[in-house]
Amino acid sequence: MSSNIILDKLEGIRLRFEEVGQLITDPATINDMKKYVKLNKEYRDLEPLIDAYKEYKNILSNVTSAKEIIATEKDEDLREMAKVELNELEQKIDPLEENIKLLLLPKDPQDTKNAIVEIRAGTGGDEASIFAGDLYRMYVKYCEDRRWKVEVTNISEGTVGGYKEIVMKVSGDGVYGVLKYESGVHRVQRVPQTETQGRVHTSAATVAVLPEAEEFDIDLRMEDIRKDTYCSSGPGGQSVNTTYSAIRLTHIPSGIVVTCQDEKSQIKNFDKAMGELRTRLYNLEYQKYVDEIASKRKTMVSTGDRSAKIRTYNYPQGRVTDHRINYTVYNLPTIMNGAIQEFLDQLQMAENTERLKEAGV
Repeated sequence: MSSNIILDKLEGIRLRFEEVGQLITDPATINDMKKYVKLNKEYRDLEPLIDAYKEYKNILSNVTSAKEIIATEKDEDLREMAKVELNELEQKIDPLEENIKLLLLPKDPQDTKNAIVEIRAGTGGDEASIFAGDLYRMYVKYCEDRRWKVEVTNISEGTVGGYKEIVMKVSGDGVYGVLKYESGVHRVQRVPQTETQGRVHTSAATVAVLPEAEEFDIDLRMEDIRKDTYCSSGPGGQSVNTTYSAIRLTHIPSGIVVTCQDEKSQIKNFDKAMGELRTRLYNLEYQKYVDEIASKRKTMVSTGDRSAKIRTYNYPQGRVTDHRINYTVYNLPTIMNGAIQEFLDQLQMAENTERLKEAGV
């Protein structure tokens, strides 16, 4: 892609950026909250491209100036300085153009959202529940390192530790765009705590990462929802099994059921359950989008198929392998302590390569 084509594309985006900037200060837009939220998001999404445009245009202008000095200046010292500057500028152009190409690719509109992360024990009995607990702690540590907020909304504990199921909301900047690569089946190969003969077993847990629906993403009617209250169970102090603070919401048209018992307050549990229900309904439509993308290219984001084994954690060899990109590391203890950024970076690179190839750039 030539510099002229890139500049033309970026110039059009600059005009739209300025237009959106004016629209979000218009009183008519401010009074229309849904439109205001949408335009604000578009403005934030365009900012990285505008910053890259300014930098790119500045570099090209300086390249032209340096070439002019080299061609016309009589002073040899000035010409040498211009040559050094030109060399430094030209080394910046290719990486910046590659970054701009990525920024120009259509974004998944969900990437900036918070995420609902569900971890469920799969095959392997008690060991699968223990492994689900290990994955939960791995993600919590990763989120803490990123300064993201984690709120657990539902827990079903395993009989000997870990969790049969645990659901959490992760809030922060661009959470879904990062954690979406974790969706799929995670396998563990190790000697279970319950194994007396030292044999290595294979167990599994399923991770589902969903973009959290925002208030304006879906119209949820209360007449379509049945609300049930019950006593919460598990950790929680004196309120457990004594107050009807736990909430179960059933969306009658779809049959979707969500529960929340994390808070002692019924109102807070209701608010969390409503947020999760909104997200599940929103994701019925979003899944169609994911399936459509998967049918067009080899996507790094799982479609949710239970057969989609994405990663294996082998304890005897200290090995972790991501099967989507055939990427293996031998630092399993560090990975289980939350150091999964290396995998996420490699998956994003592979995904971007696919997207660039699909776009023909």
